[in-house]
Amino acid sequence: MIRTALPAEAETVTALHQRARATYYPDGVPDDGADWLVRWREAIARPDGHVLCLVEGGRMIGLASFRTPPDGPADTVKLFQFHVDPEHWRGGVGTALHQACVEEWQADARRTAVLDVHVDNVRAQAFYARLGWVPDPDNPPADGDHHLFLRFTVPGGERGE
Repeated sequence: MIRTALPAEAETVTALHQRARATYYPDGVPDDGADWLVRWREAIARPDGHVLCLVEGGRMIGLASFRTPPDGPADTVKLFQFHVDPEHWRGGVGTALHQACVEEWQADARRTAVLDVHVDNVRAQAFYARLGWVPDPDNPPADGDHHLFLRFTVPGGERGE
């Protein structure tokens, strides 16, 4: 089942985020000073954002957070976080969750989605490429940046439907 995450699930969301994120940091997740529990509580509570979760057998195994970027056009959505529990990789969870995102973007008349992915997260880069994400020509990575910027044309959105 895919549904909106609830405020009471912020700790579960944070734990899933940390498990998934740890997989692409060979020396462990760096302490970036962020309080991710607070950040997830804020993301779930945002009236202008969406946090979807995929629940299977009563356990949250995937999540996606997106909203219109503050400095972007109204027909663009930014996928801020997208994580699948590593125990459930290659089982269709990410594809199903991505499809749910696309359906929301279509319903919200989005034409384009953007995201950034860590350069060491090769698995995620391959996943996004399979789904049609391409390097963002308007946002090439700067020297020393640890992220790649990708763009996705929302099906139907390119015709303004």
